[in-house]
This record gives sequence, structure tokens and C-alpha cells, in this order.
Amino acid sequence: MNAAPAAFGDRLASVFEHQGRLCVGIDPHAHLLESWGLPDSASGVREFGLVVVAAAVGRAGIVKPQIAFFERYGSAGYAALEDVLAAAREAGLLVIADAKRGDIGTSVTAYAEAWLTPGAPLEVDAMTISAFLGAGSLDEPMRLAEHAGKGLFVLAATSNPEARTMQQARVADGPRAGETVARAIIEDVSSFNQAQPAHAFGSIGLVLGATLDLPAFGIDTTGVPTRNAAPVLAPGFGHQGAAVGDVARLFGSLAGGVVVSESRGLLTAGPNGLAAAIEVRAAEVRSVDV
Repeated sequence: MNAAPAAFGDRLASVFEHQGRLCVGIDPHAHLLESWGLPDSASGVREFGLVVVAAAVGRAGIVKPQIAFFERYGSAGYAALEDVLAAAREAGLLVIADAKRGDIGTSVTAYAEAWLTPGAPLEVDAMTISAFLGAGSLDEPMRLAEHAGKGLFVLAATSNPEARTMQQARVADGPRAGETVARAIIEDVSSFNQAQPAHAFGSIGLVLGATLDLPAFGIDTTGVPTRNAAPVLAPGFGHQGAAVGDVARLFGSLAGGVVVSESRGLLTAGPNGLAAAIEVRAAEVRSVDV
């Protein structure tokens, strides 16, 4: 009988301990491809991704490919992405697909199966996912992630200004009545994690922008459960303005589970300077007391 896979939260904690919290984004913008001397094509994004993976190995423990930049080349882009994902996982990196999928019923289950099934062509360790259709729509992806030793990061409070009106809106009725939409998502994620066997972190995490005033979203960062706490994927560091030294202040009792995500601030170092840039930023992240 095959042993149960290690829980995502336990694997994430191991990465934190041995490689640190830095997550290197793999975002092959067209302007970055040009500045790197690569073609704006599937072959260009493949080479870009493989260079980022090679630069991250031994310096950071997590990478996060932005799927849209591969998807724009159609099937050739997905073939390139499969190569990048395979290289990252073979190198021992924890891979988070920034896919932001979301749907209902069998459709959202199929998205989760595409990214989280062991042995699948697009297999990753975790994916970002949207709860816009209701946190309940994610029940099956959450169960699948827990069973397969995979993770989800549910969008809760994002850094784009146009999201504030919706994410700060108050729930009209039901058990979360009066809470902001962002807070309701966090409560539903926490409830799922608390119902699972004990792990270092829960399998279901949150996306919380590092440039945000979280209390304005109704988010209390002082009373988070320590058992199976939701890890946090926190974009916004570096180019977007958030400082690594502010993690504890920004995230309070959630800080211990924060994945410090940075893309453009590192990638603009170019293919020849990227490894050194990752090394410097990873050391800075490791020096921060959370």
C-alpha cells in the first residue's frame, strides 16, 4: 500500500526552515523577454522560465510561474510551461501555479485535477484559486488538495485598487453576515483547515497583498489559530513597494506563514544578474524575525 503523501503545509514548513520564505516569480513579460534578449514566443518563455529555475536552485525554495504569460502562446506555450514546471519540481523547488482558476461543480474540480493531480502534465505543489463564486464552490478542490498533499491559495484581499469595493463589501446574510467578503473567505478557509489532521500549516492558504491595509478589509491579524494556520502568499514586495522588514507589522499573527513573493524586482536583474539578486534578497528575507 502506498504511503499517504506528505501534507502541503508540512512541506511548506520544511522549505521555510531549509531554504527560506522567498518565492521567485516566473513572469515572462514581453518587455522582459526583450531586455533578456529572448524572442517573444513560446521558445522565449521556455528559456526564460528555465533560467529562473536554475537561478533559484540553492538560493530560494519556491517559484511561482504566472500562467497567463505562457498561455498567450496557446498549446506551444503550455508545452513550454510543462518543461519549466518539470524542471522546477525535479530540482526540488516548491512550485505554486499562479493560475487564479475558479468555477463551480465539475468544472472547478477539473481545474484542480489539472494542476494538483500527481503525475499530471501540469502538476504543481499548489495553485491560486478564486472564491468569487462562493467559498463553497471550492469544497471539492480543497478536499482534493488535502488528499493529494497539495495546496491552494485562495484570493482574499488583493493589491489591485479595483478589487477593494468588492472585497471590502459586507456579506448580506448567512453565517458570515456583516463580515467583509475578504474576512468571510478567510474564515471559511480557516474552518476547513481546522477540520483536518494537525500539520505545520493548513493545506489551504490565502492571497493577501503585502501593500494593503488589511484592517480596512475587515481582517484581524491578531487572533489567528496557530493550529493548521493558513499560509499566506503575499505579493507586493520589491517593485510594488512592500518592504521585507515589515512582514511582522503587516501580517501580525499570520506572519509565520507568509510566503514573500517577488517577481519584477528580481527579474529586471536580467539573466546574468538574476542569481545574485535572488541570493541577496533570500538572505534579507531569512534575516527577518517573524
